[in-house]
Amino acid sequence: MMRIALVALLLAAVPAHGDSAVEVSEATANPIRKVVNMLQAMQKKVTAEGEKEKELYEKFMCYCKNAGGTLGGSISAAESKVPQVSSDISEGEAQLVQLKEDIKKHQTDRASAKGAMAEATAVREKDAAEFAKEKAEYDANINSMASAITAIEKGMSGAFLQTTTAKQLQKLMMDKPDLVTDFDRESVLSFLSGSQENEYAPKSGEITGILKEMKDTMSKALAESEAQENDSIKSYDELMAAKTKEVNALTKSIESKTKRVGELAVEIVQMKQDLSDTQRALEEDKKFLQDMDKNCAQKTSEFEENMKLRGQELVALADTIKVLNDDDALELFKKTLPSAGSSSFVQVETGKNAQLQKALTSIRSAQQHEGSAFGRPGHGRPGLDFIAMAPISCSDARSTASCSSVMASMVSLS
Repeated sequence: MMRIALVALLLAAVPAHGDSAVEVSEATANPIRKVVNMLQAMQKKVTAEGEKEKELYEKFMCYCKNAGGTLGGSISAAESKVPQVSSDISEGEAQLVQLKEDIKKHQTDRASAKGAMAEATAVREKDAAEFAKEKAEYDANINSMASAITAIEKGMSGAFLQTTTAKQLQKLMMDKPDLVTDFDRESVLSFLSGSQENEYAPKSGEITGILKEMKDTMSKALAESEAQENDSIKSYDELMAAKTKEVNALTKSIESKTKRVGELAVEIVQMKQDLSDTQRALEEDKKFLQDMDKNCAQKTSEFEENMKLRGQELVALADTIKVLNDDDALELFKKTLPSAGSSSFVQVETGKNAQLQKALTSIRSAQQHEGSAFGRPGHGRPGLDFIAMAPISCSDARSTASCSSVMASMVSLS
């Protein structure tokens, strides 16, 4: 392979035509150095390409590493978040159900409290009306007795018996038999009827005593009724205050929990949306990471293969330069190529076409081999494509003996 490449490169340094000894001298001056320079330039180019590819590869690997770490952290966070958000959603839904049940119970309790207040108010109003009626009756009876006592004590019983108050007192004695004994009631009724006025006149003191006792009894009963009424009012007020406080607390609780129900319902919707977004992002990240791992691995494989081929290419170039710089090679080309002072060329026509054809075949074989070595079957270096044209130019009718001589030497080297 090295010998064929050497032949091909030397072809590029050999002139295709020559009309004079001066032109040939200029064209063939130190041809080996020209080839070496070209090979060294190729070395630099291959090395620069390798460094550029390595730089791009390192940047790509840096991306793979950093992006992989970032994606890995994102995936880990999402995998931790998904069950937590799911748990929060379940907890929120359970709390929402409980809040609705609490609101329903609070509404029932508030309705019961309001019902109790309404019932207590109705009872209070009824008791107040009965008390007012009873008090009015007590007041009227007590006033009647007071008037009767005053009239009797002043000796005005006759005039008193003709008043409406006397009739009310008489009715009281008949309607309230439990106020006095039967004997006392009969005595008072007799007095009030006036049928035995003269007979009972000396006993007016006894009548006033009975009336005073009845008045005291009724006053005491009125006082007890008033005290009971006051106790009822106090109990009612306390009940209403407690129930009002309860209703207010329940109302406040209903309002706050109703507000919380609305807020929680929105939070649950947001959490479900967040869960859906997180699950979708998690799936996409996993797929992207999987593809990225595959792409990064493929890139590494390609880079390693290219570095291997480039290393082989550099070794081939170095070996070729070494061969060209070798003393034996210099001696060979001195014998083969014309010196700078030659004024004429030996015409070598016999077998020229065969030699050119053989050289062209060798170059094309090198092209195929070079392309296969670097993963480009059928496509070698552009330099070899250019060099392959050199033998063709030597086939021109004006070709010199030096071209034929070089062709023969190159073929012998191949």
